[in-house]
This record gives sequence, C-alpha cells and structure tokens, in this order.
Amino acid sequence: MQLNQYIDHTILKPTALPTDIQRICEEAITHKFFAVCIPPCYIELARSILKKPNVKIATVIGFPLGAAATEVKVFEAKNAVQNGADEIDMVINIGMLKAGETDYIESEIAEIKNAIGTKILKVIIETCYLNAGEKEAACRAALISKADFVKTSTGFGTGGATFDDIKLMKKITGDAMKIKASGGIKDRATAVKYIELGVSRLGTSSGINLMKLE
Repeated sequence: MQLNQYIDHTILKPTALPTDIQRICEEAITHKFFAVCIPPCYIELARSILKKPNVKIATVIGFPLGAAATEVKVFEAKNAVQNGADEIDMVINIGMLKAGETDYIESEIAEIKNAIGTKILKVIIETCYLNAGEKEAACRAALISKADFVKTSTGFGTGGATFDDIKLMKKITGDAMKIKASGGIKDRATAVKYIELGVSRLGTSSGINLMKLE
C-alpha cells in the first residue's frame, strides 16, 4: 500500500506562519504525499514551492463553520482556483442541514462545483454535529450535487473521523463518490483501517508519523 498517496498533509491552525507552509510543502515533496491542505491565503506561496513536484494543493472554503453566504463561498472557491488550488474542501451550512433544508445544501454544493469546473470538490459535513439521518442526508446532497468527495470533519469541531461514520458514509456513496476521513488520524494502524473501510484520502497533520512502519 502506498500510504503516502492517500495523505493530504494538512496545516490549518490559525497561527500557521509562512514558514510553516514552506515546511509542510517541503515535507510533502520529500514523502511524496498526494496533496497539502492549507489556508487560502497561502496558496500562491505553496504554488511557488510546488512548481515541479507532483503534489496537489488543496484549500478550505467556508472554513471552519460553514455559515458564510453561498455567494461568499463561491467567490472564495473561484479565487482559490485562480490562485492555483487544485482541490477545494468546502464546509456545508450545518445549521441549514439540521433544519432539514437539504435543497439549500444541494444548491450550494452544486454552485461551488460549477464555479470550479474540473477541480476536485470535497464536501465537509462535520459529522460530530450530526445524527445518523443527517449524515445520510448530507452524503446524498453531496452525491446529487456531483461533488467528488464527502469528508468527515474540519478538525475544529467536537470530534473527528470515526470508523462507524465511514461505514455509514460508504453505505450512501458506494463507488459513486469518494470519501475523505479527517480529524484525529495520528498513526499508521488507524490510517490503514480507514483505507480498508473504503476511504480514498486522509486529512492529517501527522502525515510523517503515518509513514512509520512500526
């Protein structure tokens, strides 16, 4: 298993410095991670470092609360792509989902996907705040709106990915949409278990630790 090719090497903490972004990018090059996941303001810096290496740049939209207006999220997404982002990880409007406004969620995802064209769209549903029915509804909305991935967590909520959540998400998505697990993935055994459950990408700030064989 080429575990490195499942990893989005991530730094999204509010205190992240330009030097931290440079370090993350250099680590991603060294370990041949699939992507880095960084704040939007650092996309151009990351692009300057990752000119030649085959490491993708992912960034976050409506992060971490998901409560920005759709028009703002669309602008963020377009701007990110213009600056060099390859992948967009957007946060759904959690309150609207919990209110049963699935049409709103579907429309927002579709608008953002339309805005970024062929770039990859990952939909963060923040599972820690949702019951089973809401998780299923969020996955269906992402599927209907032709997102590329559904993703568990921002890492800023009350909890991260769980094996049970991945099983539930896989039940809804099947092979029609990919799954990204994120939040609390800190060791290789856990990462491998997620992949065995059907995850295609791992969002983690512990990417180097995941590469250790012990």
